[in-house]
Amino acid sequence: MRRRITLSLTGAAVLAASLAAVVPPAAQASPGLVAAMQRDLGLSAGQARTRLGQELTASRQLPAAQQAAGAAFGGAWFDPALGKLVVGVTDPAVADAVHRTGAETVPAQVTAAALDAAKTSLDRAAKAKQTPAEVSGWHADPRTGSVVVTLQPGAHGPDVDDFLARAREAGPVTVSTGARPRTLSAGTVGGDPYYINGNTRCSIGFSVHGGFVSAGHCGSKGSSVVGWDNSAMGTFAGSSFPGNDYSYITIGNGWWTAPVVLGWGTVSDVIVRGSAVAPVGSSICRSGSTSHWHCGTVLGLNETINYAQGAVYQATHTNACAEPGDSGGSFITGDQAQGVTSGGFGNCGSGGETWFQPVNEILQTYGLSLVTG
Repeated sequence: MRRRITLSLTGAAVLAASLAAVVPPAAQASPGLVAAMQRDLGLSAGQARTRLGQELTASRQLPAAQQAAGAAFGGAWFDPALGKLVVGVTDPAVADAVHRTGAETVPAQVTAAALDAAKTSLDRAAKAKQTPAEVSGWHADPRTGSVVVTLQPGAHGPDVDDFLARAREAGPVTVSTGARPRTLSAGTVGGDPYYINGNTRCSIGFSVHGGFVSAGHCGSKGSSVVGWDNSAMGTFAGSSFPGNDYSYITIGNGWWTAPVVLGWGTVSDVIVRGSAVAPVGSSICRSGSTSHWHCGTVLGLNETINYAQGAVYQATHTNACAEPGDSGGSFITGDQAQGVTSGGFGNCGSGGETWFQPVNEILQTYGLSLVTG
């Protein structure tokens, strides 16, 4: 019974009213979280705790730093080498105001608003005309001042050239190479899953009052869900995929919720206390029913990923690995919920990259509130 209760709680977080939500000091981070950061990020225990504290400070500084930069805001990211939030500014006159928030500044050639507009324009173009399968995705990157378009290795041909031409019409473009991501649901293969319609396994994301959130590609509205022990668990009350990749499952039948991300016996379970968005460059960890607990770094925000089933927008990109069956599972930085696993490429043996749907968007869409500690 205790195992069943724990599984029904796999991940919980609260929609933070502000980035200044009360959070315990980083030194109180779960020993398991620190151990996972040591394993996956090559940090000592002390370095991991220090970084968690720095990242929390950066996430709290971001709103004020963006406001101080005003129209000259060129994006922001966490720099692990500096241990600080870095803000791009297109006008040096605002640098002092940004510095007073505690952030560092660097010159930027393009504003974040212009980059976001270019990326949105490309999103619209992709909806109007099918994106070539050789295009893995695209995102606005404040560090390069461009929209980065990722192509599969060896991609070429008139369709790819046409897509890149449309991208360059929208704004500056950088081309990179990477594998095409895939969603990470799985067939019934055991472990600690939840099952959809008896034939698909995914992972619980975060507990909300009345149920939990997970990935949209795991099931459609009305799909039935059973737990790891094959007992009735609940029903998909809402689901969106492609375009988005999120879902909301209502639960009953003796299952209930609590503010926990499961550690799978590998690390300690983590109590979730907020959902402040982690800047690019921050550490991040994820929990899933196949590969369990792994950590990495936030590589990008607001990315478009081009799955075979269709594009998904506004995803966050990381280099934490995942495997089939991990879909829907929790992404967390420190004790702040970030999102639910969507897909990726590679595996946890040789390494890989992943994307997740931000949790705050899911809460806003369905009018949910997360269970918190």
